[in-house]
Amino acid sequence: MPATDTTHAGPAADIPALLARFQARQVTIGIIGLGYVGLPLALTAARAGFSVLGFDINFSYVERLNGGESTIKHIPAAAVAEAVSSRRLEATTDFSRLGEPDALLICVPTPLTKHREPDLSYVETTARAIAARLRQGQLIVLESTTYPGTTDEVLKPLFEATGLASGRDFFLAFSPEREDPGNPDFGTSTIPKVIGGDGPEALTLADALYSQLVDTTVPVSSTATAEAVKLTENIFRAVNIALVNELKVVYAAMGIDVWEVIEAAKTKPFGFMPFYPGPGLGGHCIPIDPFYLTWKAREYDITTRFIELAGQINTYMPYYVVDRLAEAVDRNGIPFSGSKILILGVAYKKNVDDMRESPSLKLIELIEARGAQADFHDPHVPELPPTRKHGPLAGRRSVALTADTVHGYDAVLIATDHDAVDYRLVVEHAKLVVDTRNVCAKAGIVDGRVIKA
Repeated sequence: MPATDTTHAGPAADIPALLARFQARQVTIGIIGLGYVGLPLALTAARAGFSVLGFDINFSYVERLNGGESTIKHIPAAAVAEAVSSRRLEATTDFSRLGEPDALLICVPTPLTKHREPDLSYVETTARAIAARLRQGQLIVLESTTYPGTTDEVLKPLFEATGLASGRDFFLAFSPEREDPGNPDFGTSTIPKVIGGDGPEALTLADALYSQLVDTTVPVSSTATAEAVKLTENIFRAVNIALVNELKVVYAAMGIDVWEVIEAAKTKPFGFMPFYPGPGLGGHCIPIDPFYLTWKAREYDITTRFIELAGQINTYMPYYVVDRLAEAVDRNGIPFSGSKILILGVAYKKNVDDMRESPSLKLIELIEARGAQADFHDPHVPELPPTRKHGPLAGRRSVALTADTVHGYDAVLIATDHDAVDYRLVVEHAKLVVDTRNVCAKAGIVDGRVIKA
């Protein structure tokens, strides 16, 4: 049914009453997608006194949450158990219940296709499920990172095809997630929340809701502006990481330690912000989000050369690391083809179990493509999960980290700098260590067998 249908002739949603209910925390919040973004948000809303109905397609995941278990390592099970036992949180796979919540917050993945184009299939599938149950008075907020225009061009037409009008019958907003898994200093409630609404009514309602969940809200003029804010944040990081990755390659050729350079440079109290090189980009945001903007920019006949160059540099890093590794192994008198390599850390960042876009998976594939054997140890990842791009690696298990184990490998490649790893044991018993995170130097370990890459 088109948006101009006479269905709109009836009374509009009672905005003042809905606003009052949000402010009094007398509404149910529905959160779609209970992963690294959705679960912390659900727990934050439950702690704030809201009733939360969480939706996920993973039945096992939902069962565990309803049993009071945490499904994400850095989130305490006690927090989940408290929310469930207080009847503030319920998880379900039954998407026919999407009509129950007063606010629906969409926290589903937005990956890239193999051609590096936006894959909005999760968002669109979720939107169609919502549209089938959409009722008057609901607030719908997309939190998934996407290109500017998605909320207005993709979601709004799907919802208005029901005969309900945005800004009159239902209310639509975009508020980008800013989760940083495992960050001890900032959590969901303490990270300022950017909000853009499809009209002033939607912005007012979304701001009223999030004001109950977070310390600070940052309203902006439109959903497209809010979408652009999130992309800008992550493009800023991607470009600066590419810069230091390129500097690492240049300085290594000159015999200069890029980490020492950065540590000295950051003593300048203005005009410099430290970024650090690594074996490649990981996580759901930085390796992916910049390409959402490059794709959208083509619609306006604009080439985003700076962003694409940064992507090329960051994508090259695993290849550079494996080249350095192979050279070091060969110099030790061992042919790289046929050698045994132990990778320390397969999570994309330290102290979490998050495997999304982890460069370690690419490192494993590159090492084995050159005829070497690659095993891994990760205290947070006992087994490699299935992934979209590295399916054959699923099911491989972490090896124990002992003196004998370490000594049995021709080289140890430090890909993730988990705090739980005993790096002194590693260096003491390894034949060769290739450190992509500068973790040995930071631990005060000086040894000729440690090579930075």
